[in-house]
This record gives sequence, structure tokens and C-alpha cells, in this order.
Amino acid sequence: MSVAQVVLRWLVQREVVAIPKSVTPERIVQNLDVFGFALAEDEMDRIAALDTGASAFFDHRDPRMTARLGTSRVD
Repeated sequence: MSVAQVVLRWLVQREVVAIPKSVTPERIVQNLDVFGFALAEDEMDRIAALDTGASAFFDHRDPRMTARLGTSRVD
């Protein structure tokens, strides 16, 4: 199984709607092949613990980032 399959399965088990995208036929098949296995509860917990609450990329909640776009949000 691929990393993408594990991520998709983690989302499925959390009942999160995921819309995977690929143009590669092999990866499209892999994206659909996430129902033949399940992640154990400890695996689900370990994956969830990877979330640090911070984005390494663009964070739409960070006023400093949105200010750069001229679309600063007012709370």
C-alpha cells in the first residue's frame, strides 16, 4: 500500500470526504483501492498526532499571510 492510500484510508475512517486527484492511471486505481484494509486505532492515533496545528505553507487563518495578498480578514 502507498502513503497516499494510508492517508486516504485515514480520512475515510474519520468520515472526511476526500477528493483525490491524479492523471496517472496507476495512481487513480490506488486512490480507489482503500476499502480492502483498515487502520488500527493506534495507527489512527499516531497519524492524528502528526498534526502540529501549523502549516508549512499558506495558512489562510494567519493575518500576516492574508495581508500580503491584500485580503486581510477581519474577525
